[in-house]
Amino acid sequence: MVEKESSNSGQAYQFAHKHIFGIRQLSSTDIEHIITTAQSFKEISNRAIKKVPTLRGKTVVNLFMEPSTRTRLSFEIAAKRMSADTFNIAPSSSSATKGESLVDTAKNIEAMNPDAIVVRHSSSGAPQLLAKHIDCSIINAGDGIHEHPSQGLLDMMTIIDHKPSIEGLKIAIIGDIAHSRVAGSDILGFTKMGARVCLAGPATFLPYGVSSLGAEIATTVEDAIEDADVVMALRIQKERQNDPLIPSLREYAIQYGINRSRLKKAKPDVLVMHPGPINRGVEMNPDVADGSWSVILDQVTNGVAVRMALLYLTLGGAKSGQEQTES
Repeated sequence: MVEKESSNSGQAYQFAHKHIFGIRQLSSTDIEHIITTAQSFKEISNRAIKKVPTLRGKTVVNLFMEPSTRTRLSFEIAAKRMSADTFNIAPSSSSATKGESLVDTAKNIEAMNPDAIVVRHSSSGAPQLLAKHIDCSIINAGDGIHEHPSQGLLDMMTIIDHKPSIEGLKIAIIGDIAHSRVAGSDILGFTKMGARVCLAGPATFLPYGVSSLGAEIATTVEDAIEDADVVMALRIQKERQNDPLIPSLREYAIQYGINRSRLKKAKPDVLVMHPGPINRGVEMNPDVADGSWSVILDQVTNGVAVRMALLYLTLGGAKSGQEQTES
């Protein structure tokens, strides 16, 4: 594993996580190390030949039991850019359609000796369940309404790309907090790194006990955005709601949609973020999503680098990551 000097103890730091279940398990030092590693990998994607031998001989299986565009593709690209062999499994092409359990599916995959399984599942805790039954590394690509750690990490990396530090920033998160695994990871990550996190949304979208994570709940969306350094909008997770929790999308857009008028209340150098996919005209107006404040596509770019870092760190990579990135 890559070692570095710990700024706190003076001892050598070693990334010690075989699995990535969520931001909750990571220390601020872990987060900093992952982001630093991702930044070192980022330039690989700008080369004429976008490939290094860092994970040559390793096998990564993407087990995505829910639809995904950005996360699945970026994990695949990340693995391939480090020369790992990658294989993708979707619900429609797996034996889950025949009644096979998730654990049995994973055990059969493990019998083929992969080094890591990247899993997305509708049930919270699915990655932890797999880790109890199989030996290869498990990376959580989103589990139910629990966490989406790689998204949280790429969001932090994107902010660091544009701001001196996350510490001391006011970050407003607007939308469906209760059903968003991105919100879970972002709130944990931002607060661990010293930000003030302010939430806003309909009462039906604000989970009980969210303040225990260190976030504030604003009375109005305008209060949340006031003097914010970062404004992040979240999609309404209709697929995780049994009954409608808002009167209509039109009313939601009027009351909580991010538009230019509301954005004026933020700081002049505010960053506008969204984990995607965007429902334009609902959680965010097109002129905001495409405006000069937007770093939404930067988030996508950083997603590849962060997922390269997670694969590298959990699988061990080479003895010297710097040597490999320079190959």
